[in-house]
Amino acid sequence: MARHNLRTVVAFEFTRTIKKRRFWIATLAIPVLLGIVFGLVFASSSATQSRSEAQKNQTLEFTYTDASGLIDPKLATAMGGTVEQDPASAVDRVREGTLNAWFNFPADVSKEPVHVYGTDQGIFKNGSYDAVAKQLVVVSAQEKVGSAELTAAVQGKFSTDSQTFKNGEPSGGLDTVVPPLLFLVLFYVVIILLANQMLASTLEEKENRVTEMILTTLNPTTLVVGKVISLFLVGAVQALVFATPMLLGYVFFRDELALPDFDLSNLQFQFGPMLFAVLLFVGGFILFTGVLVGIGAVMPTAKDASAVFAPVMIMMFIPFYIVTMIVSDPGSMIVQIFTYFPFTAPITALLRNAFGSLTAVAAIIVIVELFVFGVLALRVAVHLFRYGSIEYSRKLSLRAAFAKKA
Repeated sequence: MARHNLRTVVAFEFTRTIKKRRFWIATLAIPVLLGIVFGLVFASSSATQSRSEAQKNQTLEFTYTDASGLIDPKLATAMGGTVEQDPASAVDRVREGTLNAWFNFPADVSKEPVHVYGTDQGIFKNGSYDAVAKQLVVVSAQEKVGSAELTAAVQGKFSTDSQTFKNGEPSGGLDTVVPPLLFLVLFYVVIILLANQMLASTLEEKENRVTEMILTTLNPTTLVVGKVISLFLVGAVQALVFATPMLLGYVFFRDELALPDFDLSNLQFQFGPMLFAVLLFVGGFILFTGVLVGIGAVMPTAKDASAVFAPVMIMMFIPFYIVTMIVSDPGSMIVQIFTYFPFTAPITALLRNAFGSLTAVAAIIVIVELFVFGVLALRVAVHLFRYGSIEYSRKLSLRAAFAKKA
């Protein structure tokens, strides 16, 4: 019977939530905005690419003087340049607009600057003068060196293949960090999106004055647990809706949107860190849900609950103030405190787990702590809901509620 009631509560809460118009407005608002942004970026990228292609087919007309003897006349001509016959008047002619641009290459470009003069073409196009002047020096130097290998070495245009080791085994670098780090992102998305739902899950019945009728047919534990499970399912729906446009944009429009090209095939899903990430995520979810449901059970209205709601949510973001210390100095005292303090533990531990500084022993301690405090928070929330469900006009007294239990 209890199992049937739990299934009924989960189905009812889940269906009631996803049938609400405001739920879909809030859920679809971000994907729609992302779609609009992607569309604007795509249109802007296409226009920029068209202009770039058009500019590639145009040469920049300029004259130049070369005191260094470094500039190759053939390359300069190919890039649109001609030797300046009257350097003394070149600047005046550029100022008057009768000469497009003049480049004055000094005797030693390593010690003196190349003086570039050009007619104003706008703040963005003006950069083309410097770019052409530098490119002309580079390609002329390459021509004189006569060796592509030496040129690449001098310019630093070569790749490296790095390998690091941890505990005698090759470490995967970012390829091992990204997969467990996704659970940190998912934790933030789920909690932030569902925080108001968690808070309102018990407040709604109180404000509608229907709690007494519900509790005549349902056990408070069944009701609260059913609400928690339904919240998790609602969060899964929202996460799926949010992820869909980003995945479609990455797979089909990565180049147009200028998204970084990650080789997902190199990602390493290590069993230990992934298992710890899942358990930390679930434990943190249970803890925050239990606390927020308990707040809803104590407060008579959402307005009253918001005063307590804000500090709880702020504790989720505190670890990011020391994120560099968490990554670079995980043994420091403040990081250790944040690792084991229940309300900062999920974020801190998920970060340390992803970057490989959370030992198996520490991970197990944090996971057990989160589940214990999470279950305790749910039990307290059930008790508070039992005695606070009929307090419609004033906040439930915690002393009175626990005195009744005793």
